[in-house]
Amino acid sequence: MRLACLVLLAASVAAPAFAQQKIVNVEERPTPWVVNGCTIVPHASCAGADLRFADLANADLTGADLHGAKLSRADMRHANLTGANLDGADLDGADMSMTFLNGARLNGASLRGANLAFARAGHAMFDGADLTAATLEKALLKGASFREAKLIHADLLEAKFYEANLERATMDASRIRFAVFQDAWMKDCAGCPSSWQTGDTVWQTEEKERLRNRER
Repeated sequence: MRLACLVLLAASVAAPAFAQQKIVNVEERPTPWVVNGCTIVPHASCAGADLRFADLANADLTGADLHGAKLSRADMRHANLTGANLDGADLDGADMSMTFLNGARLNGASLRGANLAFARAGHAMFDGADLTAATLEKALLKGASFREAKLIHADLLEAKFYEANLERATMDASRIRFAVFQDAWMKDCAGCPSSWQTGDTVWQTEEKERLRNRER
């Protein structure tokens, strides 16, 4: 016993002062699962809710109304937000890694410093959103809209912007190594890699087809 205590004492002295043991909550979610007045269920009605620093990991908020909600620093890893309304929400510093955001609305939302690594956000709407210093590493963003969005100093490493709309977006000083912009629309986008694709994009092909149909 004395030897074990000495070993534990030595380990604690050797550990760096800043080291902290990660605490993992293994308790089951309560039923109903209510966080600050917001019931965490699909199609929840929580517009404007104060969910700052909330533990929402693995939550099913499919189709939820969270517009204008305060979600800064919230833990939303693996959460299902498919079709959710997050327009105007404060998501600064939120951990949204590996979330499902397909078809979600985040227009005008603040996502400064948010982590959306590996997120699935096909056809999601980020129009006018502020993603300054956000991480979208390896995020799937096919058909997503970023019109007039700020992607300044964002980490877009290996992000997939297939057929995304980046019209009038700002992408200054962003990390875009290995990112894919196949058929992305980049009209008047500041900092976008407009020369990334050679040949016509799907948008240009469709426009030419429309013009041909008019001439017939």
